[in-house]
Amino acid sequence: MRKLLGILFSAFILFQYVDAAWPHAESDPYLWLEEVEGQKALDWVRSKNEATLAVLKARPEYEQTYDKALEILNSDERIAYPQILGNYIYNFWQDKNNERGIWRRTTLAEYLKPSPQWEVLLDIDKLCEEEGEQWVYKGADGLYPDYELFIVYLSRGGGDAAVAREFDVETKEFIQGGFYLPEAKGSLSWKDRDTVYVQTDFGQGSLTESGYPRITKIWKRGTQLSSAKVIFEGQKSDVYVMSGVINTPERQYDIIHRGITFYTSNTYVIEDGKTIQLDIPDDADFGGFFKNQMLIMLKSDWTIGGQTFKQGSLISIDYDNYLQGGRTFQLVAEPSERFNIVRHSNTKNLLLVNTLNNVRTELYQYRLEGGNWQKEKVDAPGMGTFSVTSTDENSDRYFLNYQDFLTPTSLYYVSEERERVKAKSLPAFFDGNDLEVKQFEAVSKDGTKIPYFLVQPKGIILNGSNPTLLNGYGGFEVSRLPYYSDTLGAGWLERGGVYVLANIRGGGEFGPKWHQSALKNNRQRCYDDFIAVAEDLIKRKITSPEHLGIMGGSNGGLLVGAVFTQRPELFNAVVCQVPLLDMKRYNKLLAGASWMAEYGNPDIPEQWAYIRNYSPYHNVFADKKYPHVFFYTSTRDDRVHPGHARKMVAKMEDMGHKVYYYENTEGGHAAAVTNRQRAMSNALTYAYLWMQLK
Repeated sequence: MRKLLGILFSAFILFQYVDAAWPHAESDPYLWLEEVEGQKALDWVRSKNEATLAVLKARPEYEQTYDKALEILNSDERIAYPQILGNYIYNFWQDKNNERGIWRRTTLAEYLKPSPQWEVLLDIDKLCEEEGEQWVYKGADGLYPDYELFIVYLSRGGGDAAVAREFDVETKEFIQGGFYLPEAKGSLSWKDRDTVYVQTDFGQGSLTESGYPRITKIWKRGTQLSSAKVIFEGQKSDVYVMSGVINTPERQYDIIHRGITFYTSNTYVIEDGKTIQLDIPDDADFGGFFKNQMLIMLKSDWTIGGQTFKQGSLISIDYDNYLQGGRTFQLVAEPSERFNIVRHSNTKNLLLVNTLNNVRTELYQYRLEGGNWQKEKVDAPGMGTFSVTSTDENSDRYFLNYQDFLTPTSLYYVSEERERVKAKSLPAFFDGNDLEVKQFEAVSKDGTKIPYFLVQPKGIILNGSNPTLLNGYGGFEVSRLPYYSDTLGAGWLERGGVYVLANIRGGGEFGPKWHQSALKNNRQRCYDDFIAVAEDLIKRKITSPEHLGIMGGSNGGLLVGAVFTQRPELFNAVVCQVPLLDMKRYNKLLAGASWMAEYGNPDIPEQWAYIRNYSPYHNVFADKKYPHVFFYTSTRDDRVHPGHARKMVAKMEDMGHKVYYYENTEGGHAAAVTNRQRAMSNALTYAYLWMQLK
């Protein structure tokens, strides 16, 4: 259930300001580019791709970067990340011999060997050949506790919409007549071997305005999907509705989740056939169950049972006591100004809580003893990012991942006896010995201090001439943390480039308050923060506008789009990936309606008044000078519509601005599905950046 929630979430007076040329969507001359598969639009895409590839592939950096990136992405020395399910370790793997990948498993003992032997369960390349489809593996959900049956999700071209098919791991075959869903943004969740909860496109009126299921049903094996029984219906204005199961060693919990907006929801439990709504704040995150404790993460202060819990706190209550009317919650973890709780996971007896302390991770493990929480800090191997990769619900074994900007990523195994050993580690795909990491703060327009990480050569000369790449996101409470990127290192850092990661408002680096401070009418704050970091880099003479580039994807694409249209004189390169750009129509395109809690509703004049001020598509002008932006998107992105990037490019070119554009024909929101496509994306990006900034 938590995995499925992650999928839906893994997903966003004015008229004196309005340009008379853009009063209504109907006046947009580029609407035809929103026809994703329209022949005219695809012909336009092909012509733009050809023009861009002719320039960037001719750059001397392209071939070298492509070859190195592909070597890294196909390397057998990469970490095969584990998923513990029952008695096996599961993994999905892609390399030069398995372009679309293999889904495989092995035992724990075998996995801990330097070169484990794997049992291949499903070969996606072979499946594509047999079925004449360009399948992309999108995950598998197993039947607890034996995990002999799985629901495997396959997407055509990498979009969020997927086909769901029942698979037997013992026979290594899809089950004829088994559970099956046609292509949709839906899912199945096992209740038992012969029963699943299902949410999908059931036909007219069954989806929300965001394009996700509005209705959830319970479905019995051997019956038609049309006969499945409705157990809950949400509103058309909701983001989604889904139901599922949380399994623990103690018991099974049946849950219904109604996403009202991106940040508000109702959670229901099913007990003795009755649906009971949990009495928790709409903006709180339901965190599942551990040792029959119901866990809640608060997004605002909450007074309950005579206690007031602070915004950002993780709290718990005995579930049986709660059902009987008890409302005395316990504090598990509490945030402070620069310390916040990020996420939690659990083994059989340990609740593992990831936190951030001034944008540096700390991990704590909690035990429930005598009804009280006992806390212990887990020692980290360094000052980078420490995270739980996989846990075992039937034991206290788990895996931890550690990474920072310069240290190759390491995977640690923690045994039942709490012994920690390094299980796997990356080789040094680039030379970081001559590099250093620093953390600085910039002061934003309203006086707020904005931290950022700087990766630069040791002994750097501060003369403003260093090619510098500034990256950010600033939305949806997503934290940007230190990470090891072998392709960034090989394509940019090792060649003398400076890399900057900004922790701007709108993210989750300092908890819900940091995120909420840049919502809706305060959205400009995250753009001011990003601009402040850019200006601080220039002030420190690390770089200058001639040598400063910015990069962001999705909401980060909106970020760099807003910033380059507001302050074009600050930058000489912009990499704008799978972006939102037309903020007048974003809520009408694909999943856009689900993000109105983040940006606001452009159909309400008072809200369009502030959205209009930063919407990149509405703030690009013929008489301004802009950097030569590189836009990158995917035809198969069914989350952020490719029309955003297409229309922005067409408009800018018609205004006389030079831009670059590349649209991958598949890839979904990730814009790539094979290692060759990922290598090409890297090579195009760094060829462009060196061309613009060196």
